[in-house]
Amino acid sequence: MTITALPEVLACSVCMGTGKDHLDSVAAGYAMLVMLLLIIPILCSIILFIVRIAKRERANFDPSLSDL
Repeated sequence: MTITALPEVLACSVCMGTGKDHLDSVAAGYAMLVMLLLIIPILCSIILFIVRIAKRERANFDPSLSDL
């Protein structure tokens, strides 16, 4: 095995595909796009929910109920 053949051993068929002609690489690209389109809005909504709860807690904080 030469050094030039090393990427063929380490990379999967999707990474070493022939671009848009290779059906596996096209399908993997669409799968990644769909997953990003699903995951990013969910993560953003979770972060916004946590920020909203933190702002409400800060606005309605009663120092007499503090543990400190």
